[in-house]
Amino acid sequence: MTTVDILLRYVVPPTESVAAALANTREVYGVRKLTFDKAAHTLRVEYDATRLSAADVTQLVRKAGLQVIEEVPLAAIQPAPEPAPAA
Repeated sequence: MTTVDILLRYVVPPTESVAAALANTREVYGVRKLTFDKAAHTLRVEYDATRLSAADVTQLVRKAGLQVIEEVPLAAIQPAPEPAPAA
């Protein structure tokens, strides 16, 4: 198994019906985890790349009703480095 994350930016927050449909995407073999960041309007999907491609995952999310506008490169989103301990 090769676990990969994809980060998708969406237009409007999901309605209850869209959220329920997205929850059902977890039933798709290969989709492992869905994480919303409401402030950034993004959805991170963890999936098995041996079973699905990024295009497959994006299509699943769109079919669930979420209006995806772009895939955000994960390399651009890196946590700030922690300061080195004082010696």
